[in-house]
Amino acid sequence: MKHALPGLRALALAAGLTTAAAAGAQAATPAAPAKPAPAAKATKPAAKKPAPSGFKYVVEPRAMELLKAMSAKLAAAKSMSFTATVGYEYPSKAGPALVYTMRYDVTMQRPNKLRILMPGDGPASEFYFDGKSMVAYAPAENLAAVADAPPTIEGALLAAFRTAGIYFPFSDLLAADPYAALADGVKLAYVVGPSANVGGTKTDMVVWANDAVHVQAWIGADDKLPRRMRAVFAGDPLGLRHEMELSNWQLDPAVAPESFASQKAQTAGRMVFGAPTPPPKGAKPIIKGAAPAAKPAAKGN
Repeated sequence: MKHALPGLRALALAAGLTTAAAAGAQAATPAAPAKPAPAAKATKPAAKKPAPSGFKYVVEPRAMELLKAMSAKLAAAKSMSFTATVGYEYPSKAGPALVYTMRYDVTMQRPNKLRILMPGDGPASEFYFDGKSMVAYAPAENLAAVADAPPTIEGALLAAFRTAGIYFPFSDLLAADPYAALADGVKLAYVVGPSANVGGTKTDMVVWANDAVHVQAWIGADDKLPRRMRAVFAGDPLGLRHEMELSNWQLDPAVAPESFASQKAQTAGRMVFGAPTPPPKGAKPIIKGAAPAAKPAAKGN
């Protein structure tokens, strides 16, 4: 992505970590010793999976126009709020994938204010950015991680991902130029057709894809707002699906300055702003140009 935001592509990392963790769990079970395999001859790298017979990659202008109109609507908003309800598939021991759900209540104000409240199915958490620092707060434990942040929403989201593995699947929608982020590397784009069954409004179904992800989106036919996005990642061997419903849209609402801070977080105990556990061996960052995060100077209480 041109903006290097940890958005839709960041879910590819989540899928990769899940797959690696599942493989690790399987490896933990002792197995009968196997006979050494004969030395294999050097082979060429596996070729990319070809497209289905008779299928041609096309980029339809109408599809890109709809994506551009959606992006322009979001970019024009000086402030906005919405709810993202995200379903993540995870492999189960029985075979079929299970779905876990996260809810994100998002409020943002350009260029440097952001609040994300996550009631979730698991422990609740909160994220704040006020233009100078970012705060990750765990209400149940009354612990907060605080770190200096770049002066833009995009910079703060990237810093949160690099430092602590914090990512949000809607990050591209918050970019100053969502179109540049979403359309980066596009190799397939087409319009599926209309739908009146998503978000309580008429929508246009659009598909676009690059080498990393295949996305289907439902875009409001009249208001051009995204109502649903469904993604499958090329790097996920299990082909797990990630779906995001977007609702409660408010564009340019008046937002109180105190919305982007938490009094409870300010008085909470402190913890390091970093990933809780290191990634599995072999896991790679998916942000272009991402460098390893520097080790935090201060330790948590």
